[in-house]
Amino acid sequence: MMLRILLITGLLGWVKCQESQSMTAEERTVIRDQIIEMFDHAYGSYMKYAYPADELMPLSCRGRVRGQEPNRGDIDDSLGKFSLTLIDTLDTLVVLNKLDEFDDAVRKTVRDVRLDNDVVVSVFETNIRVLGGLLGAHVMADLLRQRGERMQWYRDELLQMAKELGHRLLPAFNTTSGLPYPKVNLRYGVLNPLSRTGTESDTCTACAGTMILEFAALSRLSGESVFEENARKALDVLWERRQRGSDLVGTVINIHNEEWVRRDSGVGAGIDSYYEYLMKAYILLGDNVFLERFNIHYSAIMKYISQPPLLLNVHMHNPTVSVRSWMDSLLAFFPGLQVLRGDLKPAIETHEMLYQVTKQHKFLPEAFTTEFRVHWGQHLLRPEFAESTYYLYKATGDPYYLRVGQSIVEKLNAYARVPCGFAAVQDVRTGTHEDRMDSFFLAEMFKYLYLLFSEKSELPIDIDDYIFTTEAHLLPVSLSTTKPPCQGNNTETVPVTQEEDLFTHSCPSLETLFPNNPSFAKTIRDGYKYLTGVGRAFHPLPVREIELPLHDNGMEPVEFLKSMGISLTPLNEVLTGDTGRHKEHKGVYRVKLVAELSQAPEEEEVVPHVVQLISPPFLGRTVLTAGPAKFGMDLTKQEHGVKGSIVKASPYTACGLIDNAAELKGRVALALRGDCMFAAKARRLQDAGAIGVIFIDHREGSNSEETPLFQMVGDGDSTDDIALPLVFLFSCEGAVLTAALEEHRNVDVLLLPKERQLGHDKAEKPVGMNIKLRLAEEGEPEGGTTRGPTLEFILEKEEVLLKEEEEDELGGKPRQICTRAAETGRIKPCSAASAQTPNSKGRPDTNP
Repeated sequence: MMLRILLITGLLGWVKCQESQSMTAEERTVIRDQIIEMFDHAYGSYMKYAYPADELMPLSCRGRVRGQEPNRGDIDDSLGKFSLTLIDTLDTLVVLNKLDEFDDAVRKTVRDVRLDNDVVVSVFETNIRVLGGLLGAHVMADLLRQRGERMQWYRDELLQMAKELGHRLLPAFNTTSGLPYPKVNLRYGVLNPLSRTGTESDTCTACAGTMILEFAALSRLSGESVFEENARKALDVLWERRQRGSDLVGTVINIHNEEWVRRDSGVGAGIDSYYEYLMKAYILLGDNVFLERFNIHYSAIMKYISQPPLLLNVHMHNPTVSVRSWMDSLLAFFPGLQVLRGDLKPAIETHEMLYQVTKQHKFLPEAFTTEFRVHWGQHLLRPEFAESTYYLYKATGDPYYLRVGQSIVEKLNAYARVPCGFAAVQDVRTGTHEDRMDSFFLAEMFKYLYLLFSEKSELPIDIDDYIFTTEAHLLPVSLSTTKPPCQGNNTETVPVTQEEDLFTHSCPSLETLFPNNPSFAKTIRDGYKYLTGVGRAFHPLPVREIELPLHDNGMEPVEFLKSMGISLTPLNEVLTGDTGRHKEHKGVYRVKLVAELSQAPEEEEVVPHVVQLISPPFLGRTVLTAGPAKFGMDLTKQEHGVKGSIVKASPYTACGLIDNAAELKGRVALALRGDCMFAAKARRLQDAGAIGVIFIDHREGSNSEETPLFQMVGDGDSTDDIALPLVFLFSCEGAVLTAALEEHRNVDVLLLPKERQLGHDKAEKPVGMNIKLRLAEEGEPEGGTTRGPTLEFILEKEEVLLKEEEEDELGGKPRQICTRAAETGRIKPCSAASAQTPNSKGRPDTNP
C-alpha cells in the first residue's frame, strides 16, 4: 500500500514538473506537426465525405445537408447550402502554410458555391462564418497575389461574393429600430411572402452587436458605405439601451420597441461578442467611440460580474444580485479579451479556473456550476479556451500556457478523434460522441493551436498585422489608415464621464504591471491551483481509534452504518483483556466522536415525469420519460395528472405567431426546442388555448438513458402568468411520440410524475439519515445527551488507506477523510468523480 502511495505522489510530482518546465524548440515542433496532422484528418475528412455539404457528420461519415437530416431547430440556421465548412476554413489554410490547398479551396469556392439559395439562415452566424470567411480569404488571396508567387489568376472573386452576401443580409436591418432581424432568407429577404421569416420580434445582444468588423471591412474594401452604416446604427441602439445606472446590457432585446426581453447580464452566451467587437472595432477602425464604450462596459463588468475567478450573470437593473449559479463555456473567450485590454491578473485567474475545470472533466462542459460540477455536459469542440490560452502566452511568454495547449491537443486526440474527423462530445461525464463537427472547429481551434506553438518567423504572414474576428478570420488593421472612412457613418455619442485607469488608452506592459517579477503569472495561478479539488497530493494519516456513543433516533445505527460499508464492533468485544494494546503504538490517537442520527432534509432534485400514451392501441403501455419545469403547473400536486390529445404547434418551434390556434385549443401542444426561450413558447401556446405543452429536444440522438434529466427554467422574469403543465422529452423519446401521431392521427396522452403513472406501483422512498459528529476529549462528560451503546471503530494500518485533503486555503473548507477497506472492499476508492452529484440530481437549463 505504501508503494502505491509513493507511486501516486511521484506521478503528481512529475505532472507538476511537466507543467512548470519550459518547452524546447524540438518539443514545440513535434506538437505543431501533430496539430497539422490533426487538421489534415479533420479537413480531409470533410472534403472526402462531406463536401459540398455545409458540415461533416463525423460518426456517419457523410455531409450534413439541410432538409435531408432531422431538423435540429436553430442549430441548423447556420447551414445555408453554401459549403459552410469550406468557406470557414479558407484563411486557416494560409495560417497553417497550406498554400496549395488554399489555392484549390478558393477555386472550388468560386466555382461551386451559390449564395442565392431559398433557405432561412441566422444573420449572426452567416455574418461571422461566411461573410467573415470570404473577407479573410480575400485578404489572404490578395496578399499572395501581390507577392507575385501564387494566386495570379485571382481577380477579387471572393470579395464580389462577400459583397453579394452582404446585400443578401441587409434586408434584416429593415426595422424601425435599426436592430436586425435574427434570420433572413438568402433569396427572398425578410418581409417577402415567400421568405418564411420576419415574424421574430427578439434578438440577442451579441446577434445585433457582432456585425461591425465584417460589415465595416466590407464597406472599406468595396467602397459601399451602407454595410458599415447599418452595423454602426445597431451598435448605437444597444449602447443607448444600456442600463444607465449599471452600464450593463441584457441578453435579449425586442427589435421593434427596443425593450429588453431578458435582463440578465454576463459575458457568456447571448452577449459575449458584443463586448469583443467594441474593443476590436477600435483596433480595426481606429474610432475612439468604440474604445470609450468598451471601457465603460468593462468597468461595469469588473464591478458587478467579475468575482475572480468566476464570471457570474447578474440582473442588469439590480447588478448586485447573481441570477444563476452556473457559467457557460462561451465566457472562456473573456480572458483573451482582457489581455487585449491589458488587465492580465483577472485574465490569468479566470483562465486558471477554466483549466482546472478541463482537468476535472477533460473538456469544458457547455455549462458548469460555481462548484465546478457539470450543469450541461455537452462539449462542441469550442475554441474559446484555446483562444484565451494563445493570448495569455503571447502576453506573458510563460511556457505554462504551452503545456495547457499541449493538454488541449492530447485530449482532442484521445477523446474526440474518430475515423472520419473529430466528433463533439454529447456528455463529458460519459464521453459519448455526437454526430457533428461544427465549422468553427476548423476555422478557430486549429488556427489558435498552431499559432500557439509557432514562432512569427515560421508563419507565411505577419500575424501582428491582423485582428481576429470572433470566428478567428483575419482582417488587416491597416484598414483604418489605408482605406478612408465611409461618408456619413461616424457615430455620435454623448460624452460619458469615466474614471480612467492605466490601460484605458494603451496596450498591456509587463514591465509596468509586474516590475522585476518574471514569475508573476505563476504567483497568481498558484492561488487557484486546487480550485476544483483535483491534483492534491496524498498524505497518509496515523492509525486512529474512534469511540462512538450513538443515540438512536428511529433507525438502528449499526445497521445504517453497515449499509454505508462501515463495520462497527462493540468496544468490549475488541478490547477485552487488552485495553491498551493500540495505545502502545506511536502516532495512535484515541478520539471520541459523538454521533447523532437524524432524518436528512430532502435535497432539490429533478422529479422524473412521464408522457404516457393512453389511447388505443397504446393503452398506457408506452411510457416516455420526461423532465419537468420549474414554472407552470406543478404536476406533483395534481392527483391524476393532465390528460389531452396532442397537436403539433405551427410553427413547430412556437417562436412566432401561432398559425393553428384553433386546432390547439383544448389540446396538448408539441413544440420543438430552439429559437426562443421555453417561457416565451409556453406563453404563446397558452394564449392559443393549449392545455399543456410537451417540448421536444432539437439535438439529434439525445435520450433520457444517456443524458441526465434537467428542469426547464424561465427567462429571468416572472413566470407566474404561465399556468400550463410543461414537460420536456429528449429527441429519441420525442420521435416515438411524433411517429405515433403521424400513424394514428389522434393520440391521447397523460402528463404526470413518473411515480404516479398508470399501472405503476408506488415505490418506497429511501430513508435518508444525517450523522452529526463532534470531537470530545476522552473522559469528557456527555452533557445532557442520552447515553447509548458505546462502540469503537478501529482502522488498522494494514487494512486501510487514508487520504486526507488539506484545508482549502481559499475557502477555509474543513478537511475530508476518505477511507478504503483493502480486504473487504466495502468502501470504494475515493475519487473526484465519486464526489460529484449523482446523475439523478437535476440541473436547471435555460438554453432555449
